[in-house]
Amino acid sequence: MSYKTFISGCAGTSLSEDEIDFFKTEKPWGLIVFARNIDTPEQILHLTSQFRMAVEREDAPVFIDQEGGRVRRLRPPHWPEYPAMGKLARLWGVDPEKAKRAVYLQSYLMGIDLISLGITVNCLPVLDVRTEGASDIVGDRSYGTSPDVVIALGRAAIDGTLAAGVVPVMKHMPGHGRALVDSHLELPRVKAALAELETKDFVPFKALADCPMAMTAHIVFEAIDPDNPVTQSPCAISEVLRGKLGFQGCLLSDDISMKALGGDVEQRVKLIIEAGCDMVLHCNGDMQEMVAVARAVPWTKDGCFLRANEAMQSALAPQPAANASGLRDEFEELVRQAGELT
Repeated sequence: MSYKTFISGCAGTSLSEDEIDFFKTEKPWGLIVFARNIDTPEQILHLTSQFRMAVEREDAPVFIDQEGGRVRRLRPPHWPEYPAMGKLARLWGVDPEKAKRAVYLQSYLMGIDLISLGITVNCLPVLDVRTEGASDIVGDRSYGTSPDVVIALGRAAIDGTLAAGVVPVMKHMPGHGRALVDSHLELPRVKAALAELETKDFVPFKALADCPMAMTAHIVFEAIDPDNPVTQSPCAISEVLRGKLGFQGCLLSDDISMKALGGDVEQRVKLIIEAGCDMVLHCNGDMQEMVAVARAVPWTKDGCFLRANEAMQSALAPQPAANASGLRDEFEELVRQAGELT
């Protein structure tokens, strides 16, 4: 079945007739949902089913950002509270095994929540190594300031997500931890030397390059390409992400609605595809922009098709918990312990 190389948002809690017609015609690879699209479990399941019926693919991926803390779309009363991963990472200083277990359990339990709603891809782990003085856009979403800690906890997050039958997306490749401004609002520029980046920021992405999907950073790294953000840089994608870091999985752009990128929607898309991203991510649900994205992206083929399919096959065998309530009790105890640390 053919599809176009983009992931689309939608406007509300159910698809409008215009959205259904658009998805039937343009056939995006996937859908991404946000808080505006979420009300009850029954409603989300209906929404994800609507999308799959429209694109005529029962296995069409549905994405979400469910990290915990500030970045979580599913919230009480229908879903449990989950803390920022950076808060769980506090356990590392006391007991690294407890920290890894806490991150694994949170990723697994969130995945179990998602798979029951028809959501099959979660955009985590955040592998950005936190740097003092940087923008708080990463902040406690990061697992720490040490690449080794980020690697260990990032691996736990990947394993927990896959065990729940959900595909993880590591982000923001090759590292957002040095950004001094929020890329949702403006384009960050990083002046660090390549040698410094290779010994810190890039390290978790290289170590976890077997993650099935990755998301690019809308950041200019002057040591790589002083003229283009990674998302739109052929040099950064081919030589660094695919080359130095060895990532061979399905590569998504970060949201092209973000103000870090210049030009109109079609210009943004054209540069992203030419740079080497497999999929363009467009999140805001604005129909006029969705039409422009669909007009600019190609139908998937060759390597992109294979990478997308292989990524989705990485989590086709969920491992349901024999004792889900016991796992949640264990997790809550670890959250309590982490909360006592500063």
